[in-house]
Amino acid sequence: MTSPVQATPEHQPGLLARLSAEALGSMFVVVVGLGVSMFSFPTLAPLPAALATGLAVTAAMLAFGYVSGGHFNPTITLGNLIAGRIRALAAVTYIAAQVIGSLVAAALVYFVALNVKIIPDARSAFGVVASGFGEHSAAQAQMAGVLLLEIVGSALLVAVYLGATAGVRAVPALAPFAVGLAVAVLLQFGQVLGNIPFNPARATAQAIFSPSWALEGLWLFWVAPLMGAALAGLAFRGFQGLSQATVAVTDDVQGGSDGVNDSFDANDEPVEDVQVNEAPEKSDEDASRRVPAAPVSDDARDFFDGKKGK
Repeated sequence: MTSPVQATPEHQPGLLARLSAEALGSMFVVVVGLGVSMFSFPTLAPLPAALATGLAVTAAMLAFGYVSGGHFNPTITLGNLIAGRIRALAAVTYIAAQVIGSLVAAALVYFVALNVKIIPDARSAFGVVASGFGEHSAAQAQMAGVLLLEIVGSALLVAVYLGATAGVRAVPALAPFAVGLAVAVLLQFGQVLGNIPFNPARATAQAIFSPSWALEGLWLFWVAPLMGAALAGLAFRGFQGLSQATVAVTDDVQGGSDGVNDSFDANDEPVEDVQVNEAPEKSDEDASRRVPAAPVSDDARDFFDGKKGK
């Protein structure tokens, strides 16, 4: 007699819902970060703008993370893609939604700037907070320095996201605070050198409404952060592989499974039906050993795009 054991798939939001969450979250983050930066003179007092952006990221992840995974940044999306936690088509649409949301946010801030009497030229005001290097950097940071900082900072940001939202020990309620704090401290450093946002979508939105020089140097604020994201994603994938190899060796030695990584699949495919054949000649103890251990639910991974981001 055969008894099928089948995992019940959890309902996941549709792609349109996830893209809407990414666009709305990105719009919120950029409205706060760009607006506070523009109207508080970040070159003189960068902490309020950096802190506001970090808090906005935390709030957006808490509000929309359960729908889309709470990326709101192309670097985080690319890091998830390379780490094997989101599919390529979903990643491309995520990035498109993030750019659209950021552009809407920049347009709103631009409209507000047009109606502020103390700002004679809205484009010049955007130029003050636009990402740049060389003569367009507050600290006169050269291209090589900005490039290196973008790569390292983006890699660290993606590493914090991946580390805070993966594994059975991750706490979903704390992950937004870890990522938000990482954004805040990185922006505190980046704003001084050249308004480095560690977010290509935000850099693009700022450049569109800034003087022409911002668009000319925009390539750096896409290439560098995506390079950093790729490095972090590859590192995370390597660590995950080493962890799974260690568990496999332990299982071979001990003859069992610890149930921790059993439910993790690189592509997060649905669990296949498991057929359990009853063998009358074997004892109940022997039969129970052939039944796979029940998958352990990874709330942090499910909550922040381990499965919902597909």
